[in-house]
Amino acid sequence: MIRWLTEPVPRGRLAAFRTVIYLFVAADLVFFTPWVRTRVSVPGELYQPLLAGRLLHLPTPTPELVAVIFWALLGLALLAATGRAPRLLGWSVFALYLEWMIVAMSYGKVDHDRFGLLVALAVLPTVGRARHGDPTRSEAAGWALRVTQIAVVCTYFLAAWAKLRFGGLDWLTGSVLARAIIRRGTELADLIAQVPYLLIVAQFGIIAFELTSPVVFLLPARWRSLTVGFFYSFHLVTFATITISFAPHLAAMTAFLPLERVRPIHWLRGLRRSGSPAALGQLGEHPLTAADDDLRPAPLGEPEQGVLGPVPPAPLGLGGGLPEPPHVGVVLDPEPSGQADPVPADQPARLRGNLGVEPEPGVA
Repeated sequence: MIRWLTEPVPRGRLAAFRTVIYLFVAADLVFFTPWVRTRVSVPGELYQPLLAGRLLHLPTPTPELVAVIFWALLGLALLAATGRAPRLLGWSVFALYLEWMIVAMSYGKVDHDRFGLLVALAVLPTVGRARHGDPTRSEAAGWALRVTQIAVVCTYFLAAWAKLRFGGLDWLTGSVLARAIIRRGTELADLIAQVPYLLIVAQFGIIAFELTSPVVFLLPARWRSLTVGFFYSFHLVTFATITISFAPHLAAMTAFLPLERVRPIHWLRGLRRSGSPAALGQLGEHPLTAADDDLRPAPLGEPEQGVLGPVPPAPLGLGGGLPEPPHVGVVLDPEPSGQADPVPADQPARLRGNLGVEPEPGVA
C-alpha cells in the first residue's frame, strides 16, 4: 500500500499540476465564485458555519474581511502558480481558500465538487520545489498526486452513497433528472426528455458509474486513461444538458493526466526560434559548419578561413596544364622585330612562362 501511495512520478508532472491548480484558484475567484462577496450583505444571523468553521472559531464574515481574503488570495495564487516559495505560498493559498469556501458554503448549500480541489491545495505544499519538464521521479510528488486522485474518486463514490442514503432506491426510479431539466435544462436536455424512460435509464447509469469509479485504480495505464476520458465526457454531457460544470472537480482530476508532456512555454519558444533567421542554419546542423567556425566573410582578396581552409595558388602550366617541354628554354612571344628571345632555364619561374608574364626590361 505504501508503494502504491508513493509511486514515483516525474517532478515536471507535479510542477504542471501545481500551475493548473493555482491558476484555477485565481479563475475561481473571478469567474466561478465572485458571488461569495455578496453573501456578507445578508444579516449575520443567517451565517451557520460548517464544522470546520466551528472548530476553528472563525469569525462571522464582514465585507471588509471578505474583501481582504479575495485580494490576498488572488495575488498569492498567481504567485504560487510560478512555483516560487512553494511551501510558504502553498500553505497561505490553502488557508485562505479554505476560509473562502467556508464563507461560501455556510449559508445553506454545500457543493461537493470542491473536495478534490481542497485536498490538492492541502498536499501541494508538502512536495517543495518542482521544475517544469524535470524528468526526475519523486515519491513526494507521487504521493501528492495519488491523494488527489483518491479525493476525486471519493467524490464520485460518496456522491452515490449520499444519493442512496437520503433518496433510497426511489432516487433510481424517481424524477430527479426531470426536475433538474425543468429547472435549468438546455434545448439538448429537452430533446432527451422526450424519449420515454431514457431519464430513468440515465439515473441507473449515474449510480452504476459512481459506485464503480474506484475501479480506475485497478486498470492498466491505457485503460485508465480511457476511463479518465470517460469521466470528462460525463461532465461534458452534464454541462450540455443541465449546465452544471463541476469545474473545480475537473481541475483536480488533471492529477490523472501526464501533464509533464504539456509544455506550452517550451512550445512557444520553439516556434519563436524556428521562425527566426538564425534557426534556418543553426551551427552544428549544416555539414560544412562546426561549433567553432567563423562564418564571417573573409576580407576582399583573402581566402575563406575555417570552412574550406586556405587554397594555395595552382601553377598555370603551359597549354592549360600540359607537361613542360623537354628543352631547357622557352620561347616567348616574338618581339615586334620578328625574332624570338630565348630565356635560359635558370631564370626565375615567372620568366619561364609559368605565370604568363613578360620578362623584365634588360633581361637578355
